[in-house]
Amino acid sequence: SGVIVIPEDLLPADGRFGSGPAKVRPEALEYLAVRGDVLGTSHRQAPVKQLVATIQEGLQELYQLPEGYQVVLGNGGSTVFWDVAVCSLIEQRSAHAVFGEFTRKFARAAAAAPFLADPALTQCDPGAMVLPAPTDADVVAWAQNETSTGATAPVERIGEGLVLIDATSAAGGMAADISQTDVYYFAPQKNFSSDGGLWVAFCSPAALERAQRMTTSGRWIPESLNLDVAASNSAKNQTLNTPAIATLLLLEDQINWLLSQGGIDAVEERCRRMSDHLYGWAEASTYATPFVTDPTHRSPVVATIDLAPEVEAARVIAELRDNGIVDIDPYRALKRNQLRIGTYASVNQADVEALTSCIDHIVERL
Repeated sequence: SGVIVIPEDLLPADGRFGSGPAKVRPEALEYLAVRGDVLGTSHRQAPVKQLVATIQEGLQELYQLPEGYQVVLGNGGSTVFWDVAVCSLIEQRSAHAVFGEFTRKFARAAAAAPFLADPALTQCDPGAMVLPAPTDADVVAWAQNETSTGATAPVERIGEGLVLIDATSAAGGMAADISQTDVYYFAPQKNFSSDGGLWVAFCSPAALERAQRMTTSGRWIPESLNLDVAASNSAKNQTLNTPAIATLLLLEDQINWLLSQGGIDAVEERCRRMSDHLYGWAEASTYATPFVTDPTHRSPVVATIDLAPEVEAARVIAELRDNGIVDIDPYRALKRNQLRIGTYASVNQADVEALTSCIDHIVERL
């Protein structure tokens, strides 16, 4: 296909709008270079342990963690944390709300465990939102923001079990009352503009107690998937295995930046302004519509926009990529003719406004 050249004055200053790994601010990379002496040093020594402590304190401040909650860190991402939860937190049975691919993946991980009963599932079509039905489950799980669809869900206690909230794309861009959860977990490569290889979980006293009990229950739990082991390491400001120190440095810098923006409520407002621009643009457009029909469930951080059948999303995405605007592909398993745009904390309003002009520019020329 012929490349449509977008005029320079229409282009965003930064073309990264991914919903997976996301834009890293240039200032954070400068900070990484300044702290380069910490790279290639032992994570058991004071400089790295101090870095971990700073991250734990910063997250505690950002989310105003209740008394007794611990910031636990471990190696791997959210996918690894689902396995940690299956091994260390679900005693007999979990209940899940499934409203997209990521909520489904955790449910699948629980269903695959030979030592657990089949999970209870409450499901709806992608683009809508549902909460778990109260059952006798000892763990209740859903996502605050379903990254695959751009639908959000409230964070509140449901049922008698431990409440586990997948916050991978929400954390750092959406507020939450952590006292309503027992585990609020995420990987830092989205609003926290960091790299992969780490999971972070805000754990309640009840969750920590459950993890300890599961360790002594006779269940075989691999050390790397043992939440009790991760918690005791985190109490010493370290992870079980060597962490990616660049990830920690980027995370530290971003937490400080989020706090300097005015904290989590101010940052959510910043993200909401950007996604609102996209939803407003789509509603006014002749060829685009917001995928999530209920405005109250539309994500402030991941905007999904359906395109009319005659406008081929794959072609629009390819033309944009040739012009340096990247990663606005829909989630692959949804197989929809749509755009998925990350409006995470590090993205700028002016760039989101430029993006919609660029999309219009391309569609007019297809």
